Amino acid sequence: MRPLAFSTLGVPGAPVGEVLALAAEYGCAGVELRCADGELITPDSRPEELEPLTRVFQEAGVEIVAVCGYTRIARPDGDPVSEVLRHVEIAEALGAPFVRVFGGVEGQPDPATTATRRLAEVAERLPDNGVRVVLETHDVFLTGTAIAGVLDGVGSPRIGALWDLVNPWRAGEEAAVTASALAPHLMHVQVKDAASPTVLDPVLPGKGSIGVAGVLRELDRIHYSGYLALEWEKAWYPDVPPLSEALFAFRSLLS
Repeated sequence: MRPLAFSTLGVPGAPVGEVLALAAEYGCAGVELRCADGELITPDSRPEELEPLTRVFQEAGVEIVAVCGYTRIARPDGDPVSEVLRHVEIAEALGAPFVRVFGGVEGQPDPATTATRRLAEVAERLPDNGVRVVLETHDVFLTGTAIAGVLDGVGSPRIGALWDLVNPWRAGEEAAVTASALAPHLMHVQVKDAASPTVLDPVLPGKGSIGVAGVLRELDRIHYSGYLALEWEKAWYPDVPPLSEALFAFRSLLS
């Protein structure tokens, strides 16, 4: 069985003790930490200040799987490359293998060229610390085909893909196509479910229309052995059931 994780997006603002208790109760080997104001880590977190948090996770035997930032690497303004590298410093301090990034801004011209160029620059400037940057199927790059087009151009083993199950599906890309496109690049997977491509409120895993079981079969086909991380979007949809209920459904689906 692949290792399981969940995102702190499902428990916005929760203290570390609550996060670790959920991991223990539901057999999750890892946790994604949302990097945002009011959370356990923020974009302004100083690496030297993160040692106590890192130690608590290590003592609990729970891996910090990813620093989930919100940098859009292809956006037209600012310095996204430096933002990503700052998140890489945070990830290194936490012992996290991945930093999550998004794509670009709807309507901007040629985001793929910009994303390819900037991710190549990130790859060149990455310190020798083992942290990898994963581009999520999201925003202007909803599909596996779109992500693969960018990552083929980057051509670095330190830059990979994160498959968020909802977005290729709602864009009309079949799971088999997504899996084949991402296979050379896939480093991390976020599991979620939804009722329809136009109604994206979180649905308990396995109770929606995505066909999570079919996606799992595709992951078997491409020999993906990394984490399956439940992303329960309670921060955006506060009226959905608690994360504990979603984790129970997640475990039930996978077993």
